[in-house]
Amino acid sequence: MNSVIFKELTCRHNQKIGIVELNNPKALNALNLDMIRLLHTQLKYWQNDKDISAILLQSTSEKAFCAGGDIVSLYNDIKIGRHNKAPLDDKKLTQSLSSDFLKEEYALDLYIHEYSKPVIVWGNGFVIGGGLGLFAGASHRVVTENTLMAMPEVAIGLYPEVGASWFLNKMPHNIGEFLAITGAFFNASDAQYLGLSNFSIKHSYKEAVIDVLCKTDWSGGKNSYKQVDNALNTFDKLSTAEIPQSLIKPNQAVISDLMNLNNINDIATRLSHTQYNNKWLQEAQVKFNNASALSSAIAYQQLQRTKTYSKAQCFEAELNLSRRCCQHKELEEGIRAQLIDKDKKPQWTYKHCKEIEPEVMTWFFSPINSTD
Repeated sequence: MNSVIFKELTCRHNQKIGIVELNNPKALNALNLDMIRLLHTQLKYWQNDKDISAILLQSTSEKAFCAGGDIVSLYNDIKIGRHNKAPLDDKKLTQSLSSDFLKEEYALDLYIHEYSKPVIVWGNGFVIGGGLGLFAGASHRVVTENTLMAMPEVAIGLYPEVGASWFLNKMPHNIGEFLAITGAFFNASDAQYLGLSNFSIKHSYKEAVIDVLCKTDWSGGKNSYKQVDNALNTFDKLSTAEIPQSLIKPNQAVISDLMNLNNINDIATRLSHTQYNNKWLQEAQVKFNNASALSSAIAYQQLQRTKTYSKAQCFEAELNLSRRCCQHKELEEGIRAQLIDKDKKPQWTYKHCKEIEPEVMTWFFSPINSTD
């Protein structure tokens, strides 16, 4: 079975739309290195094909567009590289498969951000972690009534990456920081409010959308971005009643008040001990309390550091930080507990952010010493 399927649909005047289908449904389309390489190679090919007018990235699964990266393979590579639990030094790390995975995943996501043709992403179902990294860079980001998004990396001893340093910092009222340290889920209405999507369309309209795109006249130097806008806007207007109400907006004041403490130790203390009446806030609180305190502190610090960074600088900083995470036992332990042994009882290094030594945080954000 091909994990990624590529098609070309012929439109008027022999122009074409490139179709990408993620096709690993049992793993909810978790991205592995082979999938990343296939995607990047094909997108580069279509970039230079004058007959391709637009790209549609979708999933063969009704449950998920993409539920993240293949972190089990990442875990196995880290275990092999440690050699009896000895930490990976900088040189070995940058030559490892885990480092290749991170480097190539980030390169693909940044490439989508910078693509010179319209890229439509159909974000139905779960759009999580690495899936959100693919989704966020597209020019036309479609959510549906089934969309559920999250950057839940703190639950496995990591932090929100794949460009999250860029898009979380663009969200209003410091909501991006809250989502980063909790890993809370949010829906289609939230995605639009937070600037992550620009179209909300009922999932059952997808084939009709593709049909309209195929009937579009892309020839004669017409503005292809505007053509896609027109096609999607028609179905967006038909779908308003189908999209669920925002989970975040009713809690915006509480989130703002919390994040305005401007100190991860104070934020962690209040978030851990406050009694909330709202179900969504309660679930976010549970996620925070079960997550790695070290990861939440790293996530918070990363967003503070990258507030003024360009997109490319965010990706570069994330590559360095993610490699550091691969050197620390927290990530290995988080993946073990959640996805390998599945005991859901990770033995985190720290119980509270305030226990983390300053030199530990300094190390995480120090440059990797290698020739890579």
